[in-house]
Amino acid sequence: MWLALGAVIAGLVVLVWSADRFVDGASATARHAGMPTLLVGMLVIGFGTSAPEMVVSALASVDGNPGLALGNAYGSNITNIALILGLVALLSPISVHSSVLRRELPVLAVIMLLAGYQLYDGQVSHLDAVVLLAVFFMLMGWSVYQGMTGKGDPIVGDVDAAAEEPMPLGRAIFWLVFGLVLLVASSRLLVWGAVSIAEGLGVSDLVIGLTVVAVGTSLPELASALAAVRKNEHDLALGNVLGSNLFNTLAVVGIAGAITPVPAEPAVFYRDWVVMTVLTVALFLMGYGFRGVGTGRINRIEGAILLSIYLGYTGYLVSTLVPGG
Repeated sequence: MWLALGAVIAGLVVLVWSADRFVDGASATARHAGMPTLLVGMLVIGFGTSAPEMVVSALASVDGNPGLALGNAYGSNITNIALILGLVALLSPISVHSSVLRRELPVLAVIMLLAGYQLYDGQVSHLDAVVLLAVFFMLMGWSVYQGMTGKGDPIVGDVDAAAEEPMPLGRAIFWLVFGLVLLVASSRLLVWGAVSIAEGLGVSDLVIGLTVVAVGTSLPELASALAAVRKNEHDLALGNVLGSNLFNTLAVVGIAGAITPVPAEPAVFYRDWVVMTVLTVALFLMGYGFRGVGTGRINRIEGAILLSIYLGYTGYLVSTLVPGG
């Protein structure tokens, strides 16, 4: 058990560090290749912050642990909204100004409904995965078109950071390749440790994915959100979370389901999907700023509510799924 716990901790540390190095190398390589700064910010960095979830879920699916893959994706969504935005709003209320955020919030809510429809029959099939990935690439294409034509502002990734002077090409390629190798290796270590802990505690790998693995793979989003708030870039903090949840729901689950059909026990639908959807709707109501109802601002009280929901949800998971709880 202690060896598995050490593997999870080491895997998470290396995973977060290697994801950061991979993003640095990928973004610099893309700029050397002539990719527009906007696309670097929206796609390369956007993919990078969700790289831990993607690799962990893909490897879990390959290894025959689909519960871990699904738990990681949905648990990360819950963690992003309830824990990360709740914590950030407690430190500094999050103002919402971007019109793009107000367009993407309802889009994300619709995607949650699609996810629920697919979960209702108890699995994410190959066809479901194809649908998820098709929707994902259509949305990405739309976002790129909007950004390139000046009809929208990018919300996924720190475009200012992407505009900085790139590192030398040789170093960029080194970090791109080495970061990817470490990303895969640390993810495999993390998956092994998480599954071993689940077996040792006598619980499903789903709960490990929803809790420990979800928090660990969401650390890049937490770092990005805190950095954005320090720079008073509130839209970027919220945008990174929205982008990450879109990636998780469509791409992460889609990739896992494309590898092998992902069975979903009933609790995934009536517990985890419900919590994820309620949080998404709550975020829409808080961030949209209806005239006379909201202010387009996630204040400290709302942040405390989000954080309380996360603590209550996690406490419920532990009390009901850990033997003797």
